[in-house]
Amino acid sequence: MEPHGQVPPGPSAHGPNAQAAGDSNPDTIPAVSGAVVIVGGGFGGLYTALALAAERQHPPVLLIEPRDRFVFLPLLYELLSGELRSWEIAPRYDTLLAGRGVAWLQDRVTRVDLAARCLHTEAGRRIPWQRLVLATGAATNSFGVPGAERHTLGFRSLSDVQRLQELLAHLAQSPRPLQRLAVVGAGPTGVELACKLADLAAGSAVVELIEQGETLLPRSRAFNREQARLSLQRRDVRLRTHTQVLEVGTDRLLLRRWPPGQPEAQNEQISVQGVVWTAGQRCRPPQLEPPAASDGQGRLLCEPDLSLRGHPQVFVVGDLAAVPSGEPAAAEAWLPTTAQVAFQQAPVLAANLIHSLRGEPLDPFRWNDLGEMLSLGRGEATLTGAGLTLAGPAAYQLRRLGYLTRLPGLPHQLRVAAGWLADWRT
Repeated sequence: MEPHGQVPPGPSAHGPNAQAAGDSNPDTIPAVSGAVVIVGGGFGGLYTALALAAERQHPPVLLIEPRDRFVFLPLLYELLSGELRSWEIAPRYDTLLAGRGVAWLQDRVTRVDLAARCLHTEAGRRIPWQRLVLATGAATNSFGVPGAERHTLGFRSLSDVQRLQELLAHLAQSPRPLQRLAVVGAGPTGVELACKLADLAAGSAVVELIEQGETLLPRSRAFNREQARLSLQRRDVRLRTHTQVLEVGTDRLLLRRWPPGQPEAQNEQISVQGVVWTAGQRCRPPQLEPPAASDGQGRLLCEPDLSLRGHPQVFVVGDLAAVPSGEPAAAEAWLPTTAQVAFQQAPVLAANLIHSLRGEPLDPFRWNDLGEMLSLGRGEATLTGAGLTLAGPAAYQLRRLGYLTRLPGLPHQLRVAAGWLADWRT
């Protein structure tokens, strides 16, 4: 029998708050006065936990995340190309949270009872909370395209990187005429990935970048868009705009194109050795009872202070949060779903959680657009922001340094900086 008050076997909990005593049910983590439970350990969730941990006399904090490692997604391209190592961009949660007074429970939340202020996990736990943070992020959206979920790769995890590396190695070892890799979606992820794949393929495969809209990077700065277009051209990446994916097979794509100036669409089938899907995102939060208002992408509608509409004890952060942008418009406009927004939301949310527990007024979140950085292949990048416009190797180095300061926690930043310095000296 599990010792009284401790977390039962199964997905583990780590940290001083994970073993709160005082409940006879071993499958229930007891409520602690003022406890904050954070669901999801991505940018929004982890950085909120770290911001809370930095506050003096912070409330007990429990972070619930099923993965054992945090993945710093903006540098995942450098892991794919071998320019960075996995420990640098994917540190373990127990290492990041050690000694910070934040408990980590390795489990997945399946249902949240908003009225009773408790949540339920995949392992059968029932966990009460005083303040709840929902930070489960977003997943790839296949838009119901037949075969997309079964026959495509994503680019959001270490396993995705490993599968892509294995595919590239196979193409290099077994060269055949007209081998083709397709990337669906010409947003930032698709463009960055297409450049990196073209460098890594080194002529063993042609890279196709497929976009349903009329241009690549429709929301990016004009300078970055032009630099991206030039980078794709230098690498012989074929950009197909006005092109919709109708179906994905094991070794083929069925496309529909709307050539500008042509009255009718044209269908085309192309052979592929691999497809990476980056064409959109959709949020799938845990089941909320009662249901909460959301937008067309599944994001939860929030107040400017990041609280969930109609539920002042619940807060939402990161990709899952539909936060008003504050810009005058006929209809509501939401902030973009980027890591930059989540970085900035975390300290504001941490302060608001403490204000909320004390019964104090909450502060609205105000986003400060710091610019945009894009990786464009090995050793190249483009960036705009803070009065700076730059592309090439110098932008690549500045991008790395910029993200170094955004890695989670000063101890990890120092370890990574020491590793980069050692590499530079050798």
